[in-house]
Amino acid sequence: MNFGQVITAMVTPFGANGDIDWPATERLINHLLENGTEALVIAGTTGESPTLSAEEKKELFTFTVNVVAGRAPVIAGTGSNDTRDSVAMTHIAEQAGVDGIMLVTPYYNKPSQEGMYQHFRTIAETTHLPVMLYNIPGRSAVGMTPETIIRLAQVENITSVKEASGDLDAMAQIIYATPDSFQLYSGDDALALPVLSIGGAGVVSVAAHIAGNELQDMIRSFRLGDLARAASLHQRLLPLFKGLFAAPNPVPVKTALNLNGIDTGSVRLPMIPLDATELDTLQKLLAVTERSLIS
Repeated sequence: MNFGQVITAMVTPFGANGDIDWPATERLINHLLENGTEALVIAGTTGESPTLSAEEKKELFTFTVNVVAGRAPVIAGTGSNDTRDSVAMTHIAEQAGVDGIMLVTPYYNKPSQEGMYQHFRTIAETTHLPVMLYNIPGRSAVGMTPETIIRLAQVENITSVKEASGDLDAMAQIIYATPDSFQLYSGDDALALPVLSIGGAGVVSVAAHIAGNELQDMIRSFRLGDLARAASLHQRLLPLFKGLFAAPNPVPVKTALNLNGIDTGSVRLPMIPLDATELDTLQKLLAVTERSLIS
């Protein structure tokens, strides 16, 4: 399955009581699909997956599939550091009707490269769904080497990787050594354009919550050979890309959505809201970015 060029790693809206706010979730889904998003990742890092219960994830998978109603692929984050639990959650997502699953590198228990290979292959072989690997060593303490990803790309339904290592050399090696059908996505908005330049498929984005159409414009300009426009858009969006990670994700992006009139509520502990100084900085950044994109 082609997941498109701009995939949004969607936040999970919460109400005042801390539970998932389903009406707000529906509004957010529609907003994203109307503003540049071609596919959704739900219950990922940006969706605060560590704080979602198994029952909440199941409800979120089903709810999102129903609201999207075939307008875009829905990719469920079902990976963890427990292979058997990941298999079980993948089956739940499959039954909910999602279009793909995303599997994060096992965190905390620090498996070997062979252990990671066996983990991902075992999960993939239990489902018919396309699998997106998620390599993020900054959060998981260990990362997959290019060799492990290249090896996993030979598994029939492992079709893509979200690469958040920041290592462009490794990404180029993966793109070169995997089948043409295997897609590499930048897991970092700030590297979306550089990753495109080495043959990447697009970006799994946080900033698309705020600037999805602009990201689409940047990628489209690159694909059409208008490199000057693509570079200009990258340069104007770069402060936003960086600012949305000035505090732990997804605190800034949820705050930015709320400031833009798209209510997603607050975050769950151990995440905390921005302090007054951080909030003021974010407000100024959003205003500067808006003026820059208009000019």
